[in-house]
Amino acid sequence: MSLSFHSLLRIGTGLLLAGMLVLGCKESGDENNPPTQKTRSETIPSDVVKGTPATDQFPPVLHSNEWDDPVPMAGPVNTAGAEDAPVITPDGQTFCFFFTPDIRIPPERQLIDGVSGIWWSKLVSGEWTEPERMVLCEDVALDGPMCIESDTLWFASFRVGNYRTDGDIYLCENRGCHWENWQNAGELLNGTYNIGEMYTSADGLTLIFDRTGTDGFGGVDLWQTEFTNGSWSVPENLGAAVNTALDETRPFLSSEGTELWFTSTSRLGYTGPALFRSVKTDSVWGAPQEIISNFAGDPALDAAGNIYFTHHFFINSGAIIEADVYMSRKR
Repeated sequence: MSLSFHSLLRIGTGLLLAGMLVLGCKESGDENNPPTQKTRSETIPSDVVKGTPATDQFPPVLHSNEWDDPVPMAGPVNTAGAEDAPVITPDGQTFCFFFTPDIRIPPERQLIDGVSGIWWSKLVSGEWTEPERMVLCEDVALDGPMCIESDTLWFASFRVGNYRTDGDIYLCENRGCHWENWQNAGELLNGTYNIGEMYTSADGLTLIFDRTGTDGFGGVDLWQTEFTNGSWSVPENLGAAVNTALDETRPFLSSEGTELWFTSTSRLGYTGPALFRSVKTDSVWGAPQEIISNFAGDPALDAAGNIYFTHHFFINSGAIIEADVYMSRKR
């Protein structure tokens, strides 16, 4: 989960909701998916500082010889603004992320700035295309990607009509050049089960999500629900093999269902969040291993095993100045 968009799922959103109620949001999908009137570059303030590996106070640290050292994602995705919450299709051909031009902008301004939200890019002849904004509401909404499998994108959204004031989960479909037919994931997931960050299995029948619960192990835990007989089952905690008294958040499930990645506090003494991997053997999740440390979050992998994640940059005062998408290539 990012420190810009997705953290809003766990903080008060009164100003954001008030702005939405004033501006409204039509309860219908955007079939035409019109392009944004603003580019990312023209909305980034001139005083925004671009973080680079040369100026990074907390560069990502890799703890495995299965991957190359993390580097900023190649191509036009990263800017001086904040790019985070990456998701990528298993074939590695479609990439989505959240963008806001200035991490200092409060959510009620992101809602109406005409540029903050989901952006996407395609891999064409080995190069990523210039990202385009994904418009999923005819009027006003603030969206961020969570999971992509096949032609379906799951995303979080702040918009009128949600079951909860801290954002709901939605789904939409890819139709070549457009994303359309958005729909709310329903009261059961958003209301009764109150799911947070989530990821589904390749067949869409298993959903792993994070949630704060009194019957967990403390903090935020990872849970699982199955789609059977036309509905989602009562969630089950993934147990002590994965969950601790710390926060386990932002799950990613591999296409074959044998690797679970998530974000949690470093267990090796590094600063900020880190990426962990648990491998399933004989239907049991193994002890998680810390793979990348130092402000690494929001893991996403393609079928080749390449890791994409959010990395935040800081200045001496401890303030976040921006975020980029980093990549660690599978060897």
